[in-house]
Amino acid sequence: MHELLPFYGKRQKSFLKNYMRLASLGRWPLIGALVKKYANHYARKQHGGYLLNLAEAKDILDMSENIYLGPCSCREVFKNCDAPIMAEIIIGAGRHVYRDTLENFKPVSRVEAMAVITTCQQAGLMTTLVHCKEHFYSICNCCRCCCVPYRLKHQYGIEFALVRDKNIVTRFAEFLKEEGLHGVPQDIQQDKT
Repeated sequence: MHELLPFYGKRQKSFLKNYMRLASLGRWPLIGALVKKYANHYARKQHGGYLLNLAEAKDILDMSENIYLGPCSCREVFKNCDAPIMAEIIIGAGRHVYRDTLENFKPVSRVEAMAVITTCQQAGLMTTLVHCKEHFYSICNCCRCCCVPYRLKHQYGIEFALVRDKNIVTRFAEFLKEEGLHGVPQDIQQDKT
């Protein structure tokens, strides 16, 4: 597990604000291209989100253990709308990312987590799988007016902040296996042996 994940978890709200501040520099004439280039590299290699459809979200939840529900960090910070705030689902490496703030989250079953995702999608929210250095740590259900990855992409041109990957479920399963986390489906385990 990457040692900086708990550091990020404790300071997540500051990171989100700083991402938005730094991205705004991408609009400056002289340094904008350099800022966008760096931000796209950072989003691809360090920290970003993958858009999920309902089936992908269900497959990822089916592989997950130790699932927690808590407040969406983007909406806690930016408060641009009244969308449901209890919409971030901690999975995978999330226990390590949020280990110092896990009291803000409550344990939920896969069924309860899926109900949250379904309700959020029906309310028009996006479902994303969030990663930090390819350590997947949460499924967030966010709105277009608060979601940092969405805003980075659509307001500031940071294309890799939020992407689609048709192989994201397989990548998540491989991550679980590499990290020694439970819940990897048998067919994924057998393919790797």
